[in-house]
Amino acid sequence: MNKKKIYVVGIGPGAYEQMTMRAANALEQCDVIVGYTVYVELVREHFAGKRFLTTPMKKEVDRCILAFEEAAKGSTVAMICSGDAGVYGMSGLMLEIGKEYPDIQVEVIPGVTAANGGAAVLGAPLIHDFAVISLSDLLTPWEKIEKRLLMASEADFVICLYNPSSKKRHDYLEKACDLMMRHKSPDTVCGIVSNIGREGESCRVMTLKELQKTQVDMFTTVYVGNSQTKEIDGKMVTPRGYVHG
Repeated sequence: MNKKKIYVVGIGPGAYEQMTMRAANALEQCDVIVGYTVYVELVREHFAGKRFLTTPMKKEVDRCILAFEEAAKGSTVAMICSGDAGVYGMSGLMLEIGKEYPDIQVEVIPGVTAANGGAAVLGAPLIHDFAVISLSDLLTPWEKIEKRLLMASEADFVICLYNPSSKKRHDYLEKACDLMMRHKSPDTVCGIVSNIGREGESCRVMTLKELQKTQVDMFTTVYVGNSQTKEIDGKMVTPRGYVHG
Protein backbone atom coordinates (compact mmCIF):
# COMPACT_ATOMS: atom_id res chain seq x y z
CA MET A 1 0.00 0.00 0.00
CA ASN A 2 1.39 3.40 -1.00
CA LYS A 3 1.93 5.91 1.77
CA LYS A 4 -0.21 9.03 1.67
CA LYS A 5 1.83 12.01 0.48
CA ILE A 6 2.36 15.69 1.18
CA TYR A 7 4.81 17.80 -0.81
CA VAL A 8 6.10 20.90 0.97
CA VAL A 9 6.93 23.08 -2.02
CA GLY A 10 9.03 26.23 -2.30
CA ILE A 11 7.54 28.10 -5.26
CA GLY A 12 10.33 30.68 -5.49
CA PRO A 13 9.44 34.35 -6.02
CA GLY A 14 5.99 33.40 -7.31
CA ALA A 15 6.10 33.56 -11.11
CA TYR A 16 5.56 30.16 -12.75
CA GLU A 17 8.73 30.40 -14.88
CA GLN A 18 10.83 30.96 -11.75
CA MET A 19 9.73 27.72 -10.12
CA THR A 20 12.02 24.72 -10.32
CA MET A 21 10.81 21.94 -12.62
CA ARG A 22 10.61 19.68 -9.59
CA ALA A 23 8.30 22.16 -7.81
CA ALA A 24 6.04 22.51 -10.85
CA ASN A 25 5.90 18.71 -11.26
CA ALA A 26 4.94 18.26 -7.60
CA LEU A 27 2.07 20.74 -7.99
CA GLU A 28 0.95 18.92 -11.16
CA GLN A 29 0.91 15.58 -9.30
CA CYS A 30 -1.11 16.74 -6.31
CA ASP A 31 -4.89 16.95 -5.88
CA VAL A 32 -5.00 19.74 -3.31
CA ILE A 33 -2.84 22.87 -2.93
CA VAL A 34 -2.75 24.40 0.56
CA GLY A 35 -1.14 27.73 1.41
CA TYR A 36 -1.26 31.27 2.69
CA THR A 37 -3.90 33.15 0.69
CA VAL A 38 -1.40 35.42 -1.13
CA TYR A 39 0.80 32.51 -2.28
CA VAL A 40 -2.14 30.46 -3.51
CA GLU A 41 -3.20 33.36 -5.75
CA LEU A 42 0.29 33.32 -7.33
CA VAL A 43 -0.12 29.75 -8.60
CA ARG A 44 -3.88 29.37 -9.05
CA GLU A 45 -4.01 30.19 -12.80
CA HIS A 46 -1.28 27.68 -13.67
CA PHE A 47 -2.87 24.77 -11.78
CA ALA A 48 -6.53 25.49 -12.39
CA GLY A 49 -7.68 21.88 -12.05
CA LYS A 50 -6.60 21.61 -8.41
CA ARG A 51 -8.55 22.18 -5.22
CA PHE A 52 -7.20 25.15 -3.25
CA LEU A 53 -7.38 25.63 0.51
CA THR A 54 -6.08 28.77 2.20
CA THR A 55 -5.56 30.24 5.66
CA PRO A 56 -4.57 33.82 6.53
CA MET A 57 -1.27 34.91 8.05
CA LYS A 58 -0.60 33.76 11.65
CA LYS A 59 -2.66 30.58 11.07
CA GLU A 60 0.39 28.48 10.20
CA VAL A 61 -0.38 25.60 12.58
CA ASP A 62 -3.98 25.42 11.35
CA ARG A 63 -2.70 25.41 7.76
CA CYS A 64 -0.38 22.48 8.44
CA ILE A 65 -3.09 20.46 10.19
CA LEU A 66 -5.44 21.21 7.28
CA ALA A 67 -2.86 19.76 4.87
CA PHE A 68 -2.43 16.58 6.93
CA GLU A 69 -6.20 16.11 7.34
CA GLU A 70 -6.64 16.34 3.56
CA ALA A 71 -3.84 13.82 3.01
CA ALA A 72 -5.39 11.52 5.61
CA LYS A 73 -8.56 11.43 3.47
CA GLY A 74 -6.47 10.08 0.58
CA SER A 75 -5.60 13.24 -1.38
CA THR A 76 -2.06 14.00 -2.52
CA VAL A 77 -1.41 17.44 -1.06
CA ALA A 78 1.03 20.28 -1.75
CA MET A 79 1.75 22.81 1.00
CA ILE A 80 3.23 25.81 -0.79
CA CYS A 81 5.61 28.48 0.54
CA SER A 82 7.16 31.44 -1.21
CA GLY A 83 10.90 31.18 -1.79
CA ASP A 84 12.28 27.98 -0.27
CA ALA A 85 10.16 25.89 2.08
CA GLY A 86 13.14 25.36 4.38
CA VAL A 87 14.22 29.02 4.68
CA TYR A 88 11.72 30.78 6.96
CA GLY A 89 9.17 28.45 5.37
CA MET A 90 6.81 25.71 6.50
CA SER A 91 8.90 22.54 6.16
CA GLY A 92 10.05 22.52 9.81
CA LEU A 93 6.54 22.91 11.22
CA MET A 94 5.20 20.33 8.75
CA LEU A 95 7.78 17.77 9.88
CA GLU A 96 7.07 18.53 13.55
CA ILE A 97 3.30 18.11 13.11
CA GLY A 98 3.92 15.13 10.84
CA LYS A 99 4.95 13.07 13.88
CA GLU A 100 1.23 12.90 14.71
CA TYR A 101 0.47 11.47 11.24
CA PRO A 102 2.95 8.57 10.89
CA ASP A 103 1.21 7.08 7.85
CA ILE A 104 1.69 10.25 5.78
CA GLN A 105 4.97 10.80 3.92
CA VAL A 106 6.31 14.37 3.75
CA GLU A 107 8.67 15.33 0.92
CA VAL A 108 10.32 18.77 0.90
CA ILE A 109 10.82 20.38 -2.53
CA PRO A 110 13.37 23.27 -2.54
CA GLY A 111 12.79 26.61 -4.24
CA VAL A 112 14.68 29.82 -4.96
CA THR A 113 14.77 31.83 -1.73
CA ALA A 114 14.85 35.65 -1.73
CA ALA A 115 18.56 35.70 -0.82
CA ASN A 116 19.44 33.92 -4.07
CA GLY A 117 16.85 35.62 -6.24
CA GLY A 118 17.83 39.11 -5.10
CA ALA A 119 21.55 38.36 -5.28
CA ALA A 120 21.18 37.57 -8.99
CA VAL A 121 19.47 40.93 -9.55
CA LEU A 122 22.23 42.83 -7.69
CA GLY A 123 25.11 40.93 -9.29
CA ALA A 124 27.15 38.68 -7.01
CA PRO A 125 26.96 39.81 -3.37
CA LEU A 126 26.91 36.31 -1.83
CA ILE A 127 29.94 34.75 -3.52
CA HIS A 128 31.72 34.27 -0.18
CA ASP A 129 30.49 33.31 3.33
CA PHE A 130 27.26 35.03 4.28
CA ALA A 131 24.63 35.06 7.02
CA VAL A 132 20.87 35.40 6.57
CA ILE A 133 19.10 37.19 9.43
CA SER A 134 15.43 38.10 9.73
CA LEU A 135 14.65 41.38 11.46
CA SER A 136 11.17 40.16 12.39
CA ASP A 137 10.87 39.77 16.16
CA LEU A 138 7.50 38.02 15.92
CA LEU A 139 9.09 34.64 16.74
CA THR A 140 12.61 35.69 17.79
CA PRO A 141 13.39 38.16 20.61
CA TRP A 142 15.06 41.38 19.44
CA GLU A 143 17.94 40.78 21.88
CA LYS A 144 18.83 37.60 19.99
CA ILE A 145 18.55 39.35 16.60
CA GLU A 146 20.80 42.12 17.92
CA LYS A 147 23.45 39.63 19.02
CA ARG A 148 23.36 37.84 15.66
CA LEU A 149 23.82 41.15 13.81
CA LEU A 150 26.78 42.08 15.99
CA MET A 151 28.48 38.66 15.78
CA ALA A 152 28.00 38.33 12.00
CA SER A 153 29.33 41.87 11.50
CA GLU A 154 32.35 41.25 13.69
CA ALA A 155 33.11 38.08 11.73
CA ASP A 156 32.96 40.11 8.47
CA PHE A 157 30.12 38.10 6.94
CA VAL A 158 28.09 39.46 4.08
CA ILE A 159 24.67 39.80 5.73
CA CYS A 160 21.35 39.29 3.96
CA LEU A 161 18.39 40.74 5.86
CA TYR A 162 14.86 39.36 5.51
CA ASN A 163 11.75 41.20 6.79
CA PRO A 164 13.66 44.47 7.20
CA SER A 165 10.66 46.66 7.99
CA SER A 166 6.92 46.78 8.61
CA LYS A 167 4.42 49.29 9.96
CA LYS A 168 5.14 48.17 13.52
CA ARG A 169 8.90 47.85 12.90
CA HIS A 170 9.53 50.94 10.74
CA ASP A 171 12.86 51.75 12.44
CA TYR A 172 14.31 48.23 12.67
CA LEU A 173 16.58 48.55 9.62
CA GLU A 174 17.97 51.81 11.00
CA LYS A 175 18.66 50.08 14.33
CA ALA A 176 20.27 47.13 12.52
CA CYS A 177 22.56 49.45 10.54
CA ASP A 178 23.62 51.15 13.78
CA LEU A 179 24.58 47.78 15.23
CA MET A 180 26.42 46.61 12.11
CA MET A 181 28.41 49.85 11.92
CA ARG A 182 30.07 48.95 15.21
CA HIS A 183 32.11 46.47 13.17
CA LYS A 184 31.54 47.48 9.53
CA SER A 185 32.65 50.68 7.80
CA PRO A 186 29.88 53.20 6.95
CA ASP A 187 31.23 52.96 3.37
CA THR A 188 30.49 49.21 3.16
CA VAL A 189 28.80 48.44 -0.19
CA CYS A 190 25.15 47.43 0.30
CA GLY A 191 22.18 46.72 -1.92
CA ILE A 192 18.42 46.38 -1.75
CA VAL A 193 16.04 44.50 -4.05
CA SER A 194 12.27 44.95 -3.97
CA ASN A 195 9.61 42.63 -5.41
CA ILE A 196 12.16 40.00 -6.42
CA GLY A 197 11.00 38.10 -9.51
CA ARG A 198 7.68 39.95 -9.53
CA GLU A 199 6.14 42.93 -11.28
CA GLY A 200 7.81 46.16 -10.14
CA GLU A 201 11.17 44.55 -9.36
CA SER A 202 13.81 47.18 -8.57
CA CYS A 203 17.26 47.35 -7.01
CA ARG A 204 19.76 49.92 -5.71
CA VAL A 205 23.38 49.79 -4.63
CA MET A 206 24.46 52.16 -1.83
CA THR A 207 26.70 52.50 1.22
CA LEU A 208 25.82 51.21 4.69
CA LYS A 209 25.47 54.83 5.87
CA GLU A 210 23.00 55.52 3.04
CA LEU A 211 21.14 52.28 3.76
CA GLN A 212 20.53 53.44 7.32
CA LYS A 213 18.29 56.25 6.04
CA THR A 214 16.60 54.23 3.29
CA GLN A 215 12.90 53.35 3.54
CA VAL A 216 12.14 49.69 2.80
CA ASP A 217 9.18 47.35 3.25
CA MET A 218 8.43 43.65 3.77
CA PHE A 219 8.88 43.01 0.04
CA THR A 220 12.50 44.21 0.15
CA THR A 221 15.58 42.07 0.77
CA VAL A 222 18.68 43.87 2.04
CA TYR A 223 22.32 42.93 1.39
CA VAL A 224 25.16 44.30 3.51
CA GLY A 225 28.61 43.57 2.07
CA ASN A 226 31.78 42.46 3.82
CA SER A 227 35.04 44.43 3.89
CA GLN A 228 35.92 43.17 0.38
CA THR A 229 32.58 43.83 -1.33
CA LYS A 230 32.74 46.39 -4.14
CA GLU A 231 30.56 48.06 -6.74
CA ILE A 232 31.41 47.14 -10.35
CA ASP A 233 29.45 48.89 -13.12
CA GLY A 234 26.46 49.35 -10.81
CA LYS A 235 26.55 45.75 -9.58
CA MET A 236 27.29 44.57 -6.04
CA VAL A 237 30.17 42.08 -6.09
CA THR A 238 31.87 40.21 -3.24
CA PRO A 239 35.15 38.71 -4.51
CA ARG A 240 35.79 35.05 -3.73
CA GLY A 241 39.55 35.58 -3.85
CA TYR A 242 40.45 34.09 -7.23
CA VAL A 243 43.66 35.51 -8.71
CA HIS A 244 43.22 36.73 -12.28
CA GLY A 245 44.88 38.96 -14.84
